[in-house]
Amino acid sequence: MKTRLYSLMPIALGLSLLLFANLGHAAAEIKEVCKDRKDKAGKVVMDKKTNKPAQDCKKIKVHKKLEGTPVPEKK
Repeated sequence: MKTRLYSLMPIALGLSLLLFANLGHAAAEIKEVCKDRKDKAGKVVMDKKTNKPAQDCKKIKVHKKLEGTPVPEKK
């Protein structure tokens, strides 16, 4: 009975770490940010099909800012 308990302890510890490891993190919102593409001369590149500026888009995570105590100023 005692050896069975000790053999299940690492499994229980691992499951508890997996369950409680993510409680301190705030959920992140995924946002897509697009910038106009520019050539070497610095001019905006136009898309030939749509005659609109060609864009480079990236997906970024935006986290909520958590409130905290202010940092004291140095004298």
